[in-house]
Amino acid sequence: MKLGRRYFTVASLAVTIALATSASAQPAPLTGFDEYATKAMADWEVPGMAVAVVKDDKLVFAKGYGVKKHGEATPVDERTIFAIGSSSKAFTAATLAILVDEGKIKWDDPVSQYLPDFQLYDPYVTRELRIRDLLTHRSGLERGDLLWYGTTMSRDEILRRTRYLKPSWSLRSQFGYQNIMYLAAGQVVEKVSGISWDEFAKKRIFEPLGMSASSTSIKTFKPGDNVSTPHGKMGEKVEPIAWRDIDNIAPAGSINSNVLDVVQWMRLQLGKGTVDGKKIFSPAVASEMHAPQTIIRLDAPYPILYPKAHFFNYGMGWFLSDFKGRKLVEHGGAIDGMRAEVAMVPEENLGIVILTNMNGSVISMPLVYRIIDAYIKESQTDYSSDLLKAYKPLLEAGTAAEKKAEAERVMGTKPTFELAKYAGTYKNDLYGDAKVEMEGGQLRISFGPFISLLEHWHYDTFRATFVTSGISKTPMTFNLNGQGKIDTLSLGLPGMSAYPFKRVEDAK
Repeated sequence: MKLGRRYFTVASLAVTIALATSASAQPAPLTGFDEYATKAMADWEVPGMAVAVVKDDKLVFAKGYGVKKHGEATPVDERTIFAIGSSSKAFTAATLAILVDEGKIKWDDPVSQYLPDFQLYDPYVTRELRIRDLLTHRSGLERGDLLWYGTTMSRDEILRRTRYLKPSWSLRSQFGYQNIMYLAAGQVVEKVSGISWDEFAKKRIFEPLGMSASSTSIKTFKPGDNVSTPHGKMGEKVEPIAWRDIDNIAPAGSINSNVLDVVQWMRLQLGKGTVDGKKIFSPAVASEMHAPQTIIRLDAPYPILYPKAHFFNYGMGWFLSDFKGRKLVEHGGAIDGMRAEVAMVPEENLGIVILTNMNGSVISMPLVYRIIDAYIKESQTDYSSDLLKAYKPLLEAGTAAEKKAEAERVMGTKPTFELAKYAGTYKNDLYGDAKVEMEGGQLRISFGPFISLLEHWHYDTFRATFVTSGISKTPMTFNLNGQGKIDTLSLGLPGMSAYPFKRVEDAK
């Protein structure tokens, strides 16, 4: 039986590669796309990109553009591996869908039925949270991404600490993007199936679809593999950056793949759970995953990314909107140095995947729209230029905020104490320890992946510059208690204002 599955996988891969070879030329609907994509890459400063299109269950286009690493000549091709980030979430929804089909779980089972030790800040939410809630971004919790980002915490430890993560609003009252709930979903898969989410995704999705290049961890990469390099913009310069190990949040976004493999995934989705006669999940659960579950308001920043949308919802692992009278089922993905987009128009039996190696770029959405227009025979719109123009005010707003902070700085002040007095360990139940030490006459802070010397700003506020983590000019404020002693440290990282770090160790 193992040999049979292996032959099926190899045969499928061979067919896919053969199709990709013939699909590298632009089909008639995409005449001029190469030139448009190349210009868009230059405009958005994207070093490398791969694109594939499936239409009527056939691979019609697959091609690489640019280079795998800025400053080097090795080109991207249709087999180059990228991180797909949060486009992985639909895979996690599918793993649960398979268990629903098998009668092992129900969408509306309480999460506590399978993860009895999982607790949230509000006991009511702990009791009422359902499996469906894990997949639909309506838990009410703030994101808490710094709990896992760059840390060494295990999946179980992250979920244990989630009990300290404060809600931003009530359960099911509104959309709030939440990666940790997808981690919980993956742990439900492990609890029910007896194998890890990673192994389940591999055996029940990757292998049957012939997705042999796909993995759930960068630890599977080997020297010589056709792997792209992540990139970020440091000041005004695009530079290669390191791959980020996100195994501890894997069910929310750790899959690495290439466009040929993702084509197989889109064929499965468009085929309502069946591809090449092989059933992975039922049409019933396929429809449920693509059905609106949570309403999302179409206000900032969404309108600039969905310029033709009249409604916006979230299904299970998929964003749902309309584009020129047609339902658009899609999900982007972003992790350090990578940006992905997987999009489908079911009415047209059309799927598009775009993988890039540039941090923060949204080049994928305008290219998706350009390709959809080509296949529904609409006039070509320069969505890329339009989005660049829309982004300009957002960039200007960021610059204005920096200028405002500079204007509010009180010059001529000094810290309350000599610098060595601020050194010590500062603890937080949710996020763990932040350490402040003396280094070369300056204070230095280390918190997970965030390490920086501290520049005095004013009074007892210092400023950190976390260049390697893509977050810079971050305020760090030491707070005094009623006795005038250093009591807590407030880190100005995103979402951390409500979580002061308590000092537990005196300066040495």
